[in-house]
Amino acid sequence: MGTRKLSRPTAHRKALLRNLVKSLFFYDSIRTTEAKAKEARRPAEHMITLGKDGSLHARRQALKFFNDKATVAALFDEIAPRFADRNGGYTRILRLGPREGDGAPMVRLELLTEDE
Repeated sequence: MGTRKLSRPTAHRKALLRNLVKSLFFYDSIRTTEAKAKEARRPAEHMITLGKDGSLHARRQALKFFNDKATVAALFDEIAPRFADRNGGYTRILRLGPREGDGAPMVRLELLTEDE
Protein backbone atom coordinates (compact mmCIF):
# COMPACT_ATOMS: atom_id res chain seq x y z
CA MET A 1 0.00 0.00 0.00
CA GLY A 2 1.48 3.32 -1.05
CA THR A 3 0.91 6.89 -0.10
CA ARG A 4 -2.18 8.86 -1.01
CA LYS A 5 -1.64 11.26 -3.90
CA LEU A 6 -4.21 13.75 -2.58
CA SER A 7 -4.97 14.83 -6.19
CA ARG A 8 -1.72 16.82 -6.34
CA PRO A 9 1.56 16.59 -8.23
CA THR A 10 4.52 15.32 -6.21
CA ALA A 11 6.13 18.68 -5.40
CA HIS A 12 2.81 20.20 -4.33
CA ARG A 13 2.01 17.16 -2.18
CA LYS A 14 5.40 17.24 -0.44
CA ALA A 15 5.05 20.97 0.23
CA LEU A 16 1.53 20.41 1.61
CA LEU A 17 2.72 17.69 4.00
CA ARG A 18 5.73 19.77 5.05
CA ASN A 19 3.46 22.72 5.88
CA LEU A 20 0.94 20.53 7.73
CA VAL A 21 3.67 18.99 9.90
CA LYS A 22 5.25 22.39 10.53
CA SER A 23 1.86 23.76 11.64
CA LEU A 24 1.26 20.70 13.81
CA PHE A 25 4.56 21.30 15.63
CA PHE A 26 3.86 25.04 15.97
CA TYR A 27 0.25 24.80 17.22
CA ASP A 28 0.23 21.25 18.73
CA SER A 29 -2.98 20.51 16.78
CA ILE A 30 -4.39 21.25 13.34
CA ARG A 31 -7.82 20.89 11.73
CA THR A 32 -7.72 19.30 8.28
CA THR A 33 -9.35 16.62 6.15
CA GLU A 34 -9.07 13.00 7.18
CA ALA A 35 -6.97 11.98 4.17
CA LYS A 36 -4.48 14.82 4.68
CA ALA A 37 -4.22 14.08 8.40
CA LYS A 38 -3.55 10.40 7.81
CA GLU A 39 -0.78 11.26 5.36
CA ALA A 40 0.72 14.05 7.53
CA ARG A 41 0.85 11.70 10.49
CA ARG A 42 3.61 9.58 8.90
CA PRO A 43 6.23 12.33 8.43
CA ALA A 44 5.27 13.94 11.76
CA GLU A 45 5.95 10.73 13.66
CA HIS A 46 9.18 10.21 11.71
CA MET A 47 10.39 13.73 12.51
CA ILE A 48 9.71 13.22 16.24
CA THR A 49 11.67 9.97 16.11
CA LEU A 50 14.57 11.86 14.48
CA GLY A 51 14.29 14.48 17.22
CA LYS A 52 14.52 11.81 19.89
CA ASP A 53 17.70 10.47 18.25
CA GLY A 54 19.26 13.92 18.60
CA SER A 55 22.33 13.19 16.46
CA LEU A 56 23.78 15.61 13.94
CA HIS A 57 22.74 13.29 11.12
CA ALA A 58 19.14 13.23 12.40
CA ARG A 59 19.15 17.02 12.68
CA ARG A 60 20.32 17.33 9.08
CA GLN A 61 17.65 14.90 7.90
CA ALA A 62 14.98 16.98 9.65
CA LEU A 63 16.46 20.17 8.15
CA LYS A 64 16.25 18.58 4.71
CA PHE A 65 12.54 17.92 5.26
CA PHE A 66 11.60 21.29 6.79
CA ASN A 67 14.08 23.77 5.22
CA ASP A 68 13.61 25.82 8.40
CA LYS A 69 16.16 25.95 11.21
CA ALA A 70 13.69 27.37 13.75
CA THR A 71 11.27 24.46 13.28
CA VAL A 72 14.10 21.92 13.55
CA ALA A 73 15.39 23.62 16.72
CA ALA A 74 11.89 23.53 18.26
CA LEU A 75 11.52 19.88 17.27
CA PHE A 76 14.81 18.79 18.86
CA ASP A 77 14.70 21.06 21.93
CA GLU A 78 11.00 21.16 22.88
CA ILE A 79 8.85 18.58 21.09
CA ALA A 80 11.02 15.43 21.01
CA PRO A 81 11.95 15.51 24.74
CA ARG A 82 8.21 15.33 25.58
CA PHE A 83 8.15 11.85 24.03
CA ALA A 84 11.42 10.49 25.45
CA ASP A 85 9.65 7.61 27.24
CA ARG A 86 7.37 6.74 24.31
CA ASN A 87 8.10 4.34 21.45
CA GLY A 88 5.90 5.80 18.73
CA GLY A 89 2.27 6.86 18.60
CA TYR A 90 2.97 10.54 19.17
CA THR A 91 -0.16 11.82 17.41
CA ARG A 92 -3.90 11.31 17.63
CA ILE A 93 -6.69 11.87 15.09
CA LEU A 94 -10.09 13.01 16.42
CA ARG A 95 -13.05 13.07 14.03
CA LEU A 96 -14.95 16.37 13.84
CA GLY A 97 -17.67 15.52 11.32
CA PRO A 98 -18.27 16.66 7.76
CA ARG A 99 -17.13 20.05 6.46
CA GLU A 100 -19.90 22.44 5.60
CA GLY A 101 -19.88 23.03 1.87
CA ASP A 102 -18.47 19.86 0.36
CA GLY A 103 -19.05 17.37 3.18
CA ALA A 104 -15.40 16.29 3.42
CA PRO A 105 -14.69 14.41 6.66
CA MET A 106 -12.78 16.77 8.97
CA VAL A 107 -10.47 15.73 11.79
CA ARG A 108 -8.16 17.26 14.37
CA LEU A 109 -4.59 15.94 14.23
CA GLU A 110 -2.86 16.62 17.52
CA LEU A 111 0.31 15.81 19.39
CA LEU A 112 -0.22 13.86 22.58
CA THR A 113 0.70 15.50 25.88
CA GLU A 114 3.22 14.09 28.35
CA ASP A 115 0.61 12.50 30.63
CA GLU A 116 -1.22 10.58 27.89
